[in-house]
Amino acid sequence: MTPGRRHPARWVCIAVMLLFSAVCCAVPAGNAISAYVSLKSPTADGGIASGGSVADIPARMLTAYTKAVQQAGHYTPKCRGIRWPVLAGVAKVESNHAIGRSIATNGDIRPKILGVLLNGSGRGGNTVAVADSDQGRWDGTASGDRAVGPFQFLPSTWASVGQDGNGDHVADPHNADDASLGAALYLCGNGRDLTRRSQLEAALYAYNRSHAYVADVMGWIDQYTTASKDPHLTHMTGTVRTVLDAALSQRGVPYSWGGGTANGTSYGICCSPSGKSGATIKGFDCSGLTLYAFARAGVALPRTAAAQAGVGRRIPASVGTGALKPGDLVFFAYAPGRDSTIYHVGIYMGSGQMINAARPGTSVRLDSVSAMSGYAGGARLL
Repeated sequence: MTPGRRHPARWVCIAVMLLFSAVCCAVPAGNAISAYVSLKSPTADGGIASGGSVADIPARMLTAYTKAVQQAGHYTPKCRGIRWPVLAGVAKVESNHAIGRSIATNGDIRPKILGVLLNGSGRGGNTVAVADSDQGRWDGTASGDRAVGPFQFLPSTWASVGQDGNGDHVADPHNADDASLGAALYLCGNGRDLTRRSQLEAALYAYNRSHAYVADVMGWIDQYTTASKDPHLTHMTGTVRTVLDAALSQRGVPYSWGGGTANGTSYGICCSPSGKSGATIKGFDCSGLTLYAFARAGVALPRTAAAQAGVGRRIPASVGTGALKPGDLVFFAYAPGRDSTIYHVGIYMGSGQMINAARPGTSVRLDSVSAMSGYAGGARLL
């Protein structure tokens, strides 16, 4: 949150092969690309880097954003229009939602996210020296100031807007709940109406005095806003409505490697190819979610994504996603056309969206079909 700064958002998602017969889906990797490149860029391993969907936000960070929105009115009752997509857009550009860090249950983020020392050296885009304002309490140095936390507050700014968002009686910019609430209060200002685009853009410009920054954040806000809108099911009936209602009712449930049965959530297993264990997480993986949703309509599915592709009438990838109808299973493979390489499955919602349990660290969300690599067609069971 310093004049003239631009923050590389570090994020990437890769797809992984189904290495265990009981589970499926994608796992995150540690590579990084800039948020200023195309929204979807090929990665070296053949996957895609995706963004702009709810599924690319760690569940604990999304919880912090939504909690901050609920709390903000207590501090700034005149503020209108503060929404979680606004906070998500800022945090996407500032820290890529703290992806790559550990986020504790209480919201503490470790290792801490520290910007460059603002000494006017030009490194990291800083051209103006900023004197130390916190004796190193938040930024670890008394030689000057540097931005801190997932929202990259200057310590001096944090001193004016920092609040305790998680109830531990400490306002810590390195805590997801505290930082999200502080960002909400800063953007609200003295009762801004953020439903008006001009005032929202003015708030972002005050946050970081760069027109390029404002344009970048607004782009992410627009994408998250689209992704957050509830779908309308009034025109759907019968078993299709039953399946979609069942799947949508699980939004927000955490991804668990190997998790999910026909009866609902379950603890998963250890471990995914990236070492992520579902053994302590009660939730769904991709095929666990589809298994559950279709069971509500009386349709029994096999446990794995690849096996589910053998049920119902196959919709080949060659006819495009336009052939999909709500309620269809949607598959993704390393080698489309070879069902044995299918690694992921979702449930098509319509309008290019699917209900998706994407990967460890996320939760069940609406996502674009194009957010996953290797579209391998669908299957119609209803």
